[in-house]
Amino acid sequence: MLRIVLALALLATPAAAQTLRVGQIGQQTGTLDPHRATATPDKGPASWMFDGLVRFPPGSADPGTLEPDLAERWERSADGLAWTFTLREGVQFHHGMGTLTAEDVAFSIRRAATAESSAFAGDYRDLAAVEVVDPRTVRVVFRQPVPSALGLLANYHGGMIVSKRAAETGDFAQRPVGTGPFQFEAVEPGGLRLVAHAQHFRGTPKLAGVHVRFIPSDQTRELAYTAGELDLFIGRREQRWVERMKQAPNTVVEVFGPGEFRTLLLNTRSAPLDDIRVRRAVIHAIDVPGIVRFVGPDVAQLWPSPVPPGYLGAITDVPTYPHDPARTRALLAEAGHPQGITLKAVVSSITAQLPIMEVIQAQLRRVGITLEADVVEHATYHARIRQDLSQMTFYGAARFPVADSYLTQFYHSRSAPGQPTMSLNFAHCSAADAEIDAARSEPDPEKQAALWATAQRKIMEAACSLPLYDLRQVWVRSSRVALGYALEGAMNLAPPITAETALR
Repeated sequence: MLRIVLALALLATPAAAQTLRVGQIGQQTGTLDPHRATATPDKGPASWMFDGLVRFPPGSADPGTLEPDLAERWERSADGLAWTFTLREGVQFHHGMGTLTAEDVAFSIRRAATAESSAFAGDYRDLAAVEVVDPRTVRVVFRQPVPSALGLLANYHGGMIVSKRAAETGDFAQRPVGTGPFQFEAVEPGGLRLVAHAQHFRGTPKLAGVHVRFIPSDQTRELAYTAGELDLFIGRREQRWVERMKQAPNTVVEVFGPGEFRTLLLNTRSAPLDDIRVRRAVIHAIDVPGIVRFVGPDVAQLWPSPVPPGYLGAITDVPTYPHDPARTRALLAEAGHPQGITLKAVVSSITAQLPIMEVIQAQLRRVGITLEADVVEHATYHARIRQDLSQMTFYGAARFPVADSYLTQFYHSRSAPGQPTMSLNFAHCSAADAEIDAARSEPDPEKQAALWATAQRKIMEAACSLPLYDLRQVWVRSSRVALGYALEGAMNLAPPITAETALR
């Protein structure tokens, strides 16, 4: 009888909280500051430590589903310029840094809009003012209607809310303070430790913490998982690998969006690519459908337009350049290069990029185009392309799913290297500046969509880039990991780890 009582007592006792072990790509965390976290390895951990005024529900990347987060409610003015947010009462920052106030929110948004403190400042160029109405009320005012205004204030990129006190007094990039379900504990060689934020406003997390291990090699991450050293890890975005991992015991493979849209940007300022005939020749030489078949249909979606699939305003009716080696040779000869050309590209060594660039290199070689690849570690790749050292830049990114975000960052001249508002326009494209600007201030949705469509067609006509495919996210988890939601999408390139996530 005593044994039965003891057994029942044990069953009734909650299991001790456990630490989730996560395998992330890369060698080490780059920055823990959410307003500077642009690299894939940094975005996930930032999203686990910080909240926004509003949030994408866990498992969703649909902007139509945004819901209250640090703000319990909000109102928009009739002209769409002013947004007033009422904050939840009593939200606590990590490490005893006090209660969230409108001052923290205003500071965070201004910080996100400042180039010296944010990698996303260009997204906030239409921000006119951030006003503290009272300790729990903040008003955000724009100069003109912004298509993704609420998205700028969500739990993504510049929308993360930070502690004003912590950001002003310490090394915030290495000791961040937010309000999220997990708080920073320590950076260690090749790793990052987070612990549960017991005072999180959604409740004490079911996990004791999160231990992130940075492992550059896909094979090594997989081996660590099969050895029982990881519970969740970023996988290899290749069809055969996904199919093989689906056969592993007690394993769940999560394939979700939004994808990181893969684009090959051609530097229109760099000879011989400053000749549109040469750019078109390069594009005609590349067999994009063949590349997509190589990657695999579960993880890659062929897409012809500069704006990724699923984004508001994206179209497919754009000028295209089918794979045509004969046309490539004719255009090169017409441009004065009958013997071919040599181009230089900085290429990341990660498996999501290097194999594709090797395929492209081989395709170009067949038509007399030599591509000299400078293969470097991923962080070095990011540094060098921003120094304008690559004539062809293979880039993958996910942004708030509205055409404006992609067009502005990748194709407006003010986003080119060397500009004060530099972002990701490695093509130095300026073909659609007028339409991109006009669309931002156009209140009529139909006219706005028409401007975005014209912009996409002009960019393709100018051969600024070759859109390749949308590469979906691939993560693998043990069946012991209960995410607490159905994973259909995640804006921060990693599964959300919430207060409800647990290990069974």
